[in-house]
Amino acid sequence: QVQLVESGGGLVQPGGSLTLSCAASGSIFRIDAMGWYRQAPGKERELVATITRGANKKYADSVKGRFTISRDNVKNMVYLQMNSLKPEDTAAYYCNADVVASGSSWSVSAYWGQGTRVTVSS
Repeated sequence: QVQLVESGGGLVQPGGSLTLSCAASGSIFRIDAMGWYRQAPGKERELVATITRGANKKYADSVKGRFTISRDNVKNMVYLQMNSLKPEDTAAYYCNADVVASGSSWSVSAYWGQGTRVTVSS
């Protein structure tokens, strides 16, 4: 079994910064792509950023230049550094990982965390 747990969410003022962390644990052989998604009330879940094992990164246009995704392949963690936060960044943020489980014969499964809430308000 594989688990993803996000942390670091909270309340921050517009223009402020916040860093989210996601730790993957369990029967993990290898983690391929990882990413962050977010969902605001009444809105569809949207991609925020993704990162490959080789550290190739992609960002949503709405966060490009403000957010930075990174990962630690030894610790099985992914991070999202958020700067210059705006009220429209308010959402539940979810961590995603494409995992090859131990003993799975190379099959890849997507796992999701429970989410961490980010509120940007003055």
